[in-house]
Amino acid sequence: MDKLKKILREKNKSIHSTFISSYTPRKCGIASYTKDLTRAINLINPYSKSEIVALIKPEDKIDYPPEVKFKINQYEVDSYIKAADHINKSKTDIVILEHEFGLYGGDFGKYIIQLIELLKKPLLVTTHTIPDNHSEGYGLVLKDVLMFAKKVVVMMPESLQKLIKNYDCPKEKIEIIPHGVPDIPLEATSEYKKIKGFEDRIILGNINLLSASKGLEYTIDALKKIKEQINNVLYLIIGQTHPVVLKTEGEKYRKFLKEKIKQHDLQGNVKFINKYLSLKELVVWLKIIDVYITPYLDPQQSASGALAYAIGAGKICISTPYLYAKEVLAEGRGIIVPFRNSQAIADAVIDICENPQKKLKIENKTYKFGRLMTWYNVALQHL
Repeated sequence: MDKLKKILREKNKSIHSTFISSYTPRKCGIASYTKDLTRAINLINPYSKSEIVALIKPEDKIDYPPEVKFKINQYEVDSYIKAADHINKSKTDIVILEHEFGLYGGDFGKYIIQLIELLKKPLLVTTHTIPDNHSEGYGLVLKDVLMFAKKVVVMMPESLQKLIKNYDCPKEKIEIIPHGVPDIPLEATSEYKKIKGFEDRIILGNINLLSASKGLEYTIDALKKIKEQINNVLYLIIGQTHPVVLKTEGEKYRKFLKEKIKQHDLQGNVKFINKYLSLKELVVWLKIIDVYITPYLDPQQSASGALAYAIGAGKICISTPYLYAKEVLAEGRGIIVPFRNSQAIADAVIDICENPQKKLKIENKTYKFGRLMTWYNVALQHL
């Protein structure tokens, strides 16, 4: 990396970039993604640090770090227009839009178009969700967004094909860059389990912002069956309820999960960690988990930071076949189970726990794949 920095400095090839995105400390998956990506880009491109134009909700009253140079009130269209003026007057060479529905105001997130159509700088768009239907609603807005992009980033080949087929996006305009992950050493779980007092437990787990779309109830149902074979099993449900869900329905989903745990008499086999994790904390919890499970319910989900991080940590992953999971867990890098099928989850967990050599083989394959996804490699591909 030092050699690369020297080359950039000597050849004066610093790149001025501006990201349009949510940003930490806002509790949002895209915010964390942008923070991690820009941190890695800044290490490679240290002579011109990335700047942020952050989507904000005024009611959150968040103090943002100095790299946030402009804030967009996501509910006010005039704020988007002012952001375009700010970017055009800046020294930025390229604008990177992290596009995810729910971040941008207006019907189906259309306010962002008011910004990008005014830009006088090249635009790169990273698509975090790609609707199947391109002719109405969210899909129609995405199609308009793509028209303004010089380059489009997707995280897997299937998304590339969808953009070509459904959105008439030219293939030469699209780049595949995987979701980034921390560079996590492959280590045994035992020492980390001791830190948390989980010695002699088989740990299942997931790390999410909780919402009903996660399908965690199917893992809880599976746990009842797993416990019959593995009585020292412990399922960790890590993460706060998603802020949007918390605002609209409170802790309804968490209460539903707790009631199911009580019905199955699993109080000693499930633990909630109701906390929004720092990166350091997230890595520690990942190291504790023996089997990582994402029983998500949306077949079209085309990215998952949680699953990506588990792969980066070399975890054996059991997942439903949403788009992202099918891609990253292919070729024996994990285990795919049907949607809404607790028996299949139970069978997969029991099989893995009873076959340690099989588990180790998959973990090594997963970890090797994860090396291609480190933030350093992802940042290089963006540059």
